[in-house]
Amino acid sequence: MSFDVIVRGGTLPDGRVADIGIRGEMIAAIEPRIEAEAGRVVDAAGNLVSPPFVDPHFHMDATLSYGIPRINASGTLLEGIALWGELKPLLTHEAVKERALAYCDWAVSMGLLAIRTHVDTCDDRLLAVEALLEVKKEVSSYIDLQLVAFPQDGFYRSPTARENTIRALDLGVDVVGGIPHFERTMADGTRSVTELCEIAAERGLMVDLHCDETDDPLSRHVEQLAYETQRLGLHGRAAGSHLTSMHSMDNYYVSKLLPMIAEADLSVIPNPLINIMLQGRHDTFPKRRGLTRVKEMQALGIRVGWGQDCVLDPWYSLGTADMLDVAFMGLHVAQMSSPADMAKCFDMVTNVNATIMGLDHLGLAVGKRASLVVLDAGNPIEAVRLRPERLCVIARGKVVAERARQKTRLAIAGRPSEIDRRHVTPPQET
Repeated sequence: MSFDVIVRGGTLPDGRVADIGIRGEMIAAIEPRIEAEAGRVVDAAGNLVSPPFVDPHFHMDATLSYGIPRINASGTLLEGIALWGELKPLLTHEAVKERALAYCDWAVSMGLLAIRTHVDTCDDRLLAVEALLEVKKEVSSYIDLQLVAFPQDGFYRSPTARENTIRALDLGVDVVGGIPHFERTMADGTRSVTELCEIAAERGLMVDLHCDETDDPLSRHVEQLAYETQRLGLHGRAAGSHLTSMHSMDNYYVSKLLPMIAEADLSVIPNPLINIMLQGRHDTFPKRRGLTRVKEMQALGIRVGWGQDCVLDPWYSLGTADMLDVAFMGLHVAQMSSPADMAKCFDMVTNVNATIMGLDHLGLAVGKRASLVVLDAGNPIEAVRLRPERLCVIARGKVVAERARQKTRLAIAGRPSEIDRRHVTPPQET
């Protein structure tokens, strides 16, 4: 037998050391040692070999637009939305597409090979929708790009948003989106959840709603989303993003809400970098951190994945397309410090996020698509700690990004000439 690519001697997330044989676009073999010829051999040499990173929540129509036409001075969510409203009339098809493709280049370099991006449908031109549909086609050989029809200014609040959202879905947008907490009344928000879920059910689509991205503990649209998911049989196809109001909710109410979310098989996507930056802006002290109840949800078996949300746009002035930055921040804010929880944070930005997006073809197993990443780390926890270099990125069986391992040299008398921040954990005493 021969292979197109063999990834030699990598450490898998479960600790096994194995060779991975790739034929065409698929993983054809995972064995302790593959004795065969290959068109290309990637020497993983004990480095971590991972499934690709996956981002289930992003805004690619706004990415890399930071500073246009101005900077978000207050740093709040509402000023960001207002600023986006100022930017939208200035958008051109070419500029949206160029920035999105540039971000996709960043993503590939970081091993981020699947992205769900919300695209605003409140612009009657549907300019960003059309631009990102073109981007989706152009990057399809290396990135799974999933588009969400997102009425940023409110499905009912914006006069043409309902019509435009349906138009976007007719053009081929993949997922139904919404923002119920931004409607003018709680009642309109609830009504929007119902109609958006009905649209998704009728069309056989997934639904992913920005839900309760507020400090208001009485914003409870996720309850309606869980109910509609049950009523319409959307189990496993529905997601609630952000859910930041839950950091302020009464514990007794949450004890009722979380089992409803679990029963509905509703996915949850907090975005720790952005949530902790935007939320709690009206607080003095104690200051809320803007993250939903991640560990409590996971304890009930609720599927929770980390999202990136924004990079260099009206809402967030930083970002590098690195999902390990997201996992690192999420680990800290959710206080996921046990070894099991830290490893879970890595799994959240790979396998869990792929499941949320319905990407069953991704993963390190024979018969799965040959999209994977070699990282300068020895295991998932070390990868989260170091956010290391991506030494090799393979998409659909082809090497699409490479970087030589970087070493730091010291010139200090009596100290080693090179340093390595990787660390072997000593065995625990029993």
